[in-house]
Amino acid sequence: MNLTIDIGNTRNKFAVFDKNKIVDIITNSELSVSVIQNILTKYSNIENAILSTVKNIDSSIKSYLNSSLNYFIELDEKSKIPVENFYKTKNTLGKDRLAAVIGANNIYPDTSVLVIDMGTAITFDLLNNNQYLGGTISPGLEMRFKALNHFTGKLPLLNKSESYNIIADNTTDAIISGVQNGIIFEVDGYINSLKNKYDDLKIILTGGDVIFFDTKLKNTIFVNLNLNNILNSGVKD
Repeated sequence: MNLTIDIGNTRNKFAVFDKNKIVDIITNSELSVSVIQNILTKYSNIENAILSTVKNIDSSIKSYLNSSLNYFIELDEKSKIPVENFYKTKNTLGKDRLAAVIGANNIYPDTSVLVIDMGTAITFDLLNNNQYLGGTISPGLEMRFKALNHFTGKLPLLNKSESYNIIADNTTDAIISGVQNGIIFEVDGYINSLKNKYDDLKIILTGGDVIFFDTKLKNTIFVNLNLNNILNSGVKD
């Protein structure tokens, strides 16, 4: 059995594999040796693990994984991956983005795939015939609400809402409409722009806000909440 660990800006996700099948997904806001110990105790047959993180973590966690398992690696710009990476500054590429395109390539090999990760930030990443070409980064849903509150004197801090219109007649609704419709128009516009160039384009939507937005987009998409954990479970390869 294998373990994949995805450390994001907001959540930590652990996927337990039995060969190529995910048998458990654990989400935890805490990251500590004890959290990993509990997983390894529950699944005593885990032999290998791979870690992807977008932030610095306590070195004791890596030391524990390295000493407790037969094989442990951390995903970085030097890791052997099944796609050709054309990103010019590989050392600055977020490991969550790299993990996501590897997962996308596993689902849709030898074609064009756009991965949209709607997390703390919204990232767009493009694969074309197993080649990673790059993408974009923009503020995520919560970040946009916070920015309007932080950088203005009177605008309130709001949260997402299922009730919103294109045109709002009060400030609360105007903020909600602007933030949420702005993201919808951005995502649909980005997809439509790339569809003009890649006729066979597949779109995968993932990330913490995916459930909120998936039915609101005009384009046909494939939703996978656990894309960052779909790394080839044969980690020794």
